[in-house]
Amino acid sequence: MSELDDDLKKALAESEAAAPARDAVAREPLPREGNDKKRNIGLLIGLLVMGGGILAFVLGQDSDKLVYSKQVHEVRGEPADRNLRVQGNLVHGTLVKRDKPCEFRFQIRDKDQPDGAPLEVHYAACIVPDTFRDVKGMDVEVTAEGKLSSEGHLEAKQIFAKCPSKYEMQQRQAAGEQSPHGGGKPEMFDTLSISGEGS
Repeated sequence: MSELDDDLKKALAESEAAAPARDAVAREPLPREGNDKKRNIGLLIGLLVMGGGILAFVLGQDSDKLVYSKQVHEVRGEPADRNLRVQGNLVHGTLVKRDKPCEFRFQIRDKDQPDGAPLEVHYAACIVPDTFRDVKGMDVEVTAEGKLSSEGHLEAKQIFAKCPSKYEMQQRQAAGEQSPHGGGKPEMFDTLSISGEGS
């Protein structure tokens, strides 16, 4: 056992003698000038590649897929066949439905311009959102996405109706307004009697 103890002591002494030499090597400063230049050039190249990728992505977008969000008054004079997202309030009394083929037609007007010119919207679908109702005494905010036709109306592919929050509804009801999809009785749409497919 004493031989083993002697070997351990000898190994411990050698390791302690080598420790200051290792610490001195670890503390030596590395030459940095070449590494800093390489790192800066690498960072610059990386940033240029990322910037070029973002630029290529933006310029390479298919213009048919881009959607421009506009207010009703901004749509006037826009070129036809351009994807648009138009926001406004439903004009009361304009919501009508055709059964064959299914289509909803209505008009929207700028929220802040109640006397402004309305935009006719045609939505070729049988179902609309539950919140999309013409409620007497309440403004219903509508967003319609689609393309402007050469006749000047919007051929909508999607429509969204903003549902007021519970807090907004409490304030509106206190002011005498009705809920668009609850307690109050909404005025349902009229049925269109339009003949022909293209009208």
